[in-house]
Amino acid sequence: MRVVALFGPTGVGKTAVAIALAELLRARGDEPVAISADALQVYRGVETLTGAATKEEQAKLEHSLLSFVDPQDTFSAGQFAERAHQEIDAALAGGRRPIVVGGTGLYLQAALTDLELRPPPDPQARAAVQARIDAEGPEALHAELAARAPETAAAIDPHDRTRVSRALELLEMGEDPAPTGEQSRLWTARLRHPTLLAGLTMEREALYARIDERVDSMVAQGARREVEAADAAGASPTARAALGFEELLANDVEAMKRRTRNYAKRQLGWMRRLENVHEIDLTQTAAEGAAAEIAHILAARPGPVA
Repeated sequence: MRVVALFGPTGVGKTAVAIALAELLRARGDEPVAISADALQVYRGVETLTGAATKEEQAKLEHSLLSFVDPQDTFSAGQFAERAHQEIDAALAGGRRPIVVGGTGLYLQAALTDLELRPPPDPQARAAVQARIDAEGPEALHAELAARAPETAAAIDPHDRTRVSRALELLEMGEDPAPTGEQSRLWTARLRHPTLLAGLTMEREALYARIDERVDSMVAQGARREVEAADAAGASPTARAALGFEELLANDVEAMKRRTRNYAKRQLGWMRRLENVHEIDLTQTAAEGAAAEIAHILAARPGPVA
């Protein structure tokens, strides 16, 4: 049985497609389960902010790897890989169809491959970088990163404290800070299980409009209260990397929208560099249509072709 990997930029409608696909698969005897591959949806208490599947959506399709980490705790791709492999392997062993729903490129790769992890940083080097990012802000260090490793910097949000600091740590260690270009494409050939890679896209202006509406909805549903509670509880640097966390603390909704649009633009660029991806444009296609297209591919090619 092939795994389905369903991914695309934030706000494109991945959860809706996953639920519609699950309904079609159940009709032909499959028992699907969604496995989230999102770096921020792992955190408990910020479900509105991170766009995690709601209780109503989870009633339509079981989801795993959501809301299981306290915001005070740090969480890494390596830790996630171990959990994701367990969930995917258990589903397959039980005859279930895993639908890996990903919004974070590294976490999607961690779920689907044996992730080649970088060496841990020297504690003194990490402390030095963290002190600088606290004093100067992530944007200043991102500018430094752009001068030293422009391709890496182009793939990182200037506000993303975690990724900016990690890239600089790797540079200080003499490591290449990011596997871009050829390496980004080749990981799709090293999948742990036969997998249908389905990339959801949308015309940029339509996607940006959806993102703006989604941010307004998040704020109306209490995302700012989630952020304030997490901040008061001592949110970790990895939890604070969530889109909109710092912006909502500053009560700057427009900045949250801009950052989310920029992130979606980078996600689209990353996705289009990957090989062996079946792209589905949702600009004029509803979730049900995309789901039917994926189900048709699975029915036509049920064997172990990645």
